[in-house]
Amino acid sequence: MEKIKAMIAGEIVLSSNPGKTMRKWREIFQITQSELAAHLKISTSTVSDYEADRRKNPGIKIINRFVNALFEIDLKRGGYIIQKIKETEGSEKEYFESHDFTRSISLKDFIKLIDGKVLTNEDLVDSIKIYGYTLIDSLKVILEMPFAYFTKLYGGIGDKAFIFLGVSTGRSPLVVIRVAPTKPKVVVLHGLDKVDPLALKISERERIPIITTKMSVEEIKNKLDKI
Repeated sequence: MEKIKAMIAGEIVLSSNPGKTMRKWREIFQITQSELAAHLKISTSTVSDYEADRRKNPGIKIINRFVNALFEIDLKRGGYIIQKIKETEGSEKEYFESHDFTRSISLKDFIKLIDGKVLTNEDLVDSIKIYGYTLIDSLKVILEMPFAYFTKLYGGIGDKAFIFLGVSTGRSPLVVIRVAPTKPKVVVLHGLDKVDPLALKISERERIPIITTKMSVEEIKNKLDKI
């Protein structure tokens, strides 16, 4: 449950419109403004002001109280929304697995750890920092994954490496990234000898380095999960 709380809080903190994100989660939990206000012992107008971004961005203490209130109210009702979110979280593992580092590492060190080869934008290697990675089953994500899951590929941290598994040319993952509103810092294509020219062009246009590696997935996870 704490992981879900952290995910919600992280989404609010990282949002360009935190008030609207707070409103989204209140509505997901099917809680009215007046119910939330009563639980937090504040006025309904205060809740409305935050959600409409009429007040300055909420601090971490306010966000913490807000998230806890959602869970406390739902638990009093039987915890049905929390259970639904837990079920959704579990099904995400069919498509991807995300991990946040405890500290940042340079892209240069990241490449060494996975025994990678830089194919594009080599000039960025020394300047990029990575804060986590997401292992992605390419075909499942592109063909089967519900659209609502796409924003969750980043977890609570934006500056991540996307490691695509099961790729044949690298074209499809880069086309998806090209049209996505949020981009990873680096793309890793696992097990490829040759990458599609269009994928390379998109990478150069978007200034997102492409790295290839043939290290086993298990070894990659063992090395990166220690960071």
